[in-house]
Amino acid sequence: MSAKIYIEGGGDSKELHTRCREGFRRLFEKCGFDGRMPRLVACGGRGATFDDFSTAHANAMAGDYVAMLVDSEDPVVDIERTWEHLKQRDSWDKPDGADDEQVLLMTTCMETWLISDRQALREQYPDCLQENALPHLTVMESRTRDAIQNAMVHATRACKNKFAKGKRSFEVVARLDPAELRKHLPSFVRCERVLGKRL
Repeated sequence: MSAKIYIEGGGDSKELHTRCREGFRRLFEKCGFDGRMPRLVACGGRGATFDDFSTAHANAMAGDYVAMLVDSEDPVVDIERTWEHLKQRDSWDKPDGADDEQVLLMTTCMETWLISDRQALREQYPDCLQENALPHLTVMESRTRDAIQNAMVHATRACKNKFAKGKRSFEVVARLDPAELRKHLPSFVRCERVLGKRL
């Protein structure tokens, strides 16, 4: 059996693809998947991630686990019905034979995960993080993508290494503590549960 996760992120840069894979690898190791780590594939844009996943799913052998980790972009009505969300949001059709556990959602975006671990942000942005610019840690997954991303930019605007999508964001992913994410993010809890079952 092989396991692959196609990840939205990394843009078109080979260096950023490497940083994306490394950041998520370190997070998944902390989740306890060190001895059964799936192959992580950074795909760049959202559409490319779906295309790469669809191709891999069509070519998978029996028993293989092929998944994609993508932003939900919008709040999700039912985090267990991932394909229903993607059909409504992106007009993506579920490939033949695929199931909801092959979609892992960052709800509403990767930055939601980053904002949910304040200690990781303090470590990344010592002495300059303006925490009062960040949203309260309740109902994080109901907040819009724009609100979350704007808050990250605003809270780090005085930092020399201020937040930007790409290199900086994957550095924070590598620092994340799963225990903090579990407190605030039902979709992260689901992600861990599904990987624990399928890997």
